[in-house]
Amino acid sequence: MSEHSERLQSLSADVRFFRQYSLETRLRLCYTEFHGRCADGKHKKAFHEYFVLESLECGIELSGTEIKSIRQGGANLKDAWCSVDGGEMIIKQLHISPYEHGNIFNKDPSRNRRLLLHKREIMRLLGAVKQEGLALVPLSMYFKGSLVKVQLGLCRGKKLHDKRETAAKRDAARAIDRAMKEQNR
Repeated sequence: MSEHSERLQSLSADVRFFRQYSLETRLRLCYTEFHGRCADGKHKKAFHEYFVLESLECGIELSGTEIKSIRQGGANLKDAWCSVDGGEMIIKQLHISPYEHGNIFNKDPSRNRRLLLHKREIMRLLGAVKQEGLALVPLSMYFKGSLVKVQLGLCRGKKLHDKRETAAKRDAARAIDRAMKEQNR
């Protein structure tokens, strides 16, 4: 009987914890808890502009109000890019909207933020960027548990004919899918 009562107490504590958040945030927390990822920011144009050769997951240094703003969907990766300054990986032009209830604790929306990587990973990426002319582009930002992670891509720029070829392949795949769907009817 005591095991049952302990479980009920822990469940009631969980319910009280979730009541402090809005319904949208509760659903997002539950989704993140079960799936480990929650799509909060995607750099869709990066896949159009670049060939992604390699991607890796890294942490990002944020303040509390920035985390709350990201939970509300306030991150914009559209113009973001990465560079190495003083042996640290820095993400630049990442726009995180100010938190509505943050008052004096809000930071500058487009300030430079540090990415959390091991030193040898930073040096390996820096070597690839300098020698091979590649670019470091943030591809997406998501929650993993309560932490915000950034998927960083080591990318090569596409030429105009490469973009046309990718669009043609995508259109051909759509046409095949439509034909298969019509045939199955």
